[in-house]
Amino acid sequence: MQTECSTDCDLFGRVEGRRVRAEFDGGAITSDAGGLLLKATDRAIGLVARFAACFDDRRAPELIEHSVAALIGQRVFAIALGYEDLNDHDELRHDPVMAVLAGKLKAKRADCAPVAGKSTLNRLELSREVATRYKKIGHDGAAIEKLFVDLFLEARGAPPKQIILDLDATDDPLHGHQEGRFFHGYYDGYCYLPLYGFCGRHLLAAKLRPSNIDASAGAVEETARIVGQIRARWPKTRILLRADSGFAREALMAWCETNRVDFVFGLARNARLVAEIAAELSQAAAEACPTGKPARRYKDFRYATLDSWSRQRRVVAKAEWTGGEANPRFIVTSLSQAETEGRFLYEKVYCARGDMENRIKECQGDLFADRTSAATMRANQLRLWLASMAYVLLCAVRRIGLARTQFAEATCGTIRLKLLKIGALVTVSARRIRFAMASACPYAQEWRLAVARLAQARASPA
Repeated sequence: MQTECSTDCDLFGRVEGRRVRAEFDGGAITSDAGGLLLKATDRAIGLVARFAACFDDRRAPELIEHSVAALIGQRVFAIALGYEDLNDHDELRHDPVMAVLAGKLKAKRADCAPVAGKSTLNRLELSREVATRYKKIGHDGAAIEKLFVDLFLEARGAPPKQIILDLDATDDPLHGHQEGRFFHGYYDGYCYLPLYGFCGRHLLAAKLRPSNIDASAGAVEETARIVGQIRARWPKTRILLRADSGFAREALMAWCETNRVDFVFGLARNARLVAEIAAELSQAAAEACPTGKPARRYKDFRYATLDSWSRQRRVVAKAEWTGGEANPRFIVTSLSQAETEGRFLYEKVYCARGDMENRIKECQGDLFADRTSAATMRANQLRLWLASMAYVLLCAVRRIGLARTQFAEATCGTIRLKLLKIGALVTVSARRIRFAMASACPYAQEWRLAVARLAQARASPA
């Protein structure tokens, strides 16, 4: 039963003798007017149209109300604006911002909203790789994966001398009985184990995998695909692959050595490795015990496992004594000692990979990449790609529109809160659609600057 409530009473008190009243009768008002930045960014980089081109639509054109491009854009924009669930779209379909982002103010049918509801979007997410009689929208997974790398290459512009590619696996907790659901002992729960690839803030790969596999499973194939696509555009760029100890596997290291890709991986400790730095650990303990402060030494040496490695490789060890106990750490690399000193390699190059974990947190925490509640892995992979495209779109807002501002290093969640969630009164006339945004918005100057920069980027994409 709907609650009957009158706000004519003095529930909110009085201000200078005036009664405070609140009702939901303001008309065409939106809380997401800042989302127009997303439209400007999409026009600058062409994300939605190119993403939609990866789909095969076999529906009868005369019966279509919402095109694939409109559906894709609606879902990506909504995720960027903070709406993770399909259920949200039953209300969002009437929001004027979503209509403008979709490029239409009216539907063909009188009983239909300008943009799609949850059921139509659900059919999109359940699309197969090949369209069928009953599933008439299909998607090309290989083309979607290629698009992530294409967007990265275009964002960087001129070929750099060197780039660092980061790989990492993380948990995606599951709370239902989804396809590919397994218990993972390390994460102590049922989950997927997606594989992510980044270059700085740029997302290159988001591969959904079951969790009953090694963390490095599929890493060779993903790396080969990404490196091949990069080298086709930048043949002279040096590539360094960086990852934690879960990726220090013979297959991946051997592939890198064969294909002129440098690497630096974490290396899990064992008794042989610890014995190799026994003297350095003793020196660190002798230095740390009198002061109570951590002490560390570094050592370079050649190492090979007893049976799994095909050759000896360079290992850099950190012999650290902290908190009254030893804390030895190891990395394995293809970089020679002559070109990179061990301590610098560990502290400045390898440890910097921790920033990738912040990027994954943005994808999962700010953009809901872990909302994989569909029954099939295929549908959940598409959900992961939709969230990943929202991340790419917000990264483009930050890179193009917010460079050298206070939001140049802001997270996706901060950009949404400060620059997208802006209230506005919407008026539609014969000639224009006007968003009268809140005059008291504290970040109006940054918003205007971002719009100007995005317009310039669209005018001169080079």
